Amino acid sequence: MWNNLQYVLLYSWVKLHALLPMKVLYLLSDILYIVIYKIVRYRVKVVHRNIEASFPDKSAEERLRLERAFYHHFSDYIVETIKLAHISLKELQQRAFLKNPELVDQLMEKGHTCFVLLMGHHGNWEWFSGSTSRFKDSRMYQIYRPLSNKAFDRLFIHLRTQFGSFGIKKQDTVREVIQLKKDKTPCVVIFIADQTPSKNNLHYWTTFLNQDTSILTGPERLARKLDLPVIFLDTKQVKRGYYTMDMHLITENPKETPENWITEQYARLMEKCILKDPSGWLWTHKRWKYKQPEQTI
Repeated sequence: MWNNLQYVLLYSWVKLHALLPMKVLYLLSDILYIVIYKIVRYRVKVVHRNIEASFPDKSAEERLRLERAFYHHFSDYIVETIKLAHISLKELQQRAFLKNPELVDQLMEKGHTCFVLLMGHHGNWEWFSGSTSRFKDSRMYQIYRPLSNKAFDRLFIHLRTQFGSFGIKKQDTVREVIQLKKDKTPCVVIFIADQTPSKNNLHYWTTFLNQDTSILTGPERLARKLDLPVIFLDTKQVKRGYYTMDMHLITENPKETPENWITEQYARLMEKCILKDPSGWLWTHKRWKYKQPEQTI
């Protein structure tokens, strides 16, 4: 009962703000920036530490400018996500423009039906993953980790699936994707793969943004198991409120690649994407909370 009431109140608040034009929402974002960064100081220590370790060659002034630019983008991301509650599919696809959807169509013509798409918390990932009609004949599925707050979890599920895309809980990924492959369901399965693996899944380490970093290997293992083509989604902010997405084929035949090769390719492409526009990445995550075990000779 309380969860339902909490959801109704939360959704009503979001819907009310989503009715506002984007220009007004960005004015609210400017105010939100002051609240989040200057007053609440939301995860400022984490962001400062992450940026300092990732860019040791930048001056303190340069890192501070990047930090401020990130919090401006983070505030924009919040109001842009709220806008999902009242935006047309046409406007959404104009603001988050996919440059080459034909890549999936071309792979389907070769006989593939299911694809793994790797992306990161860069730009506005919510605006891309919420629309299944980006591809001519394929559904979109996003792997997600349920939020502990039931009302917020329900809200995000609604916002992400209102235009016809689907969500798959992280713990159900293997079973669900195997079934999609078995049923030959045309689909693109999205992994936001720049998250920190759990402590029991620190299987692959590489250098990422100047630091020893463990990268998720689950998407590669699934792709190799089912022989699913792997695509990377490169994101770029064109101007405030407008993004472009460009798909790059990592491999059409994952079973033919060496172990961890796909994961390493993703790390390099994701790093390149971030370095082009560092302020567009989500620096608030504690991505380097685990240290690589010392190697024994």
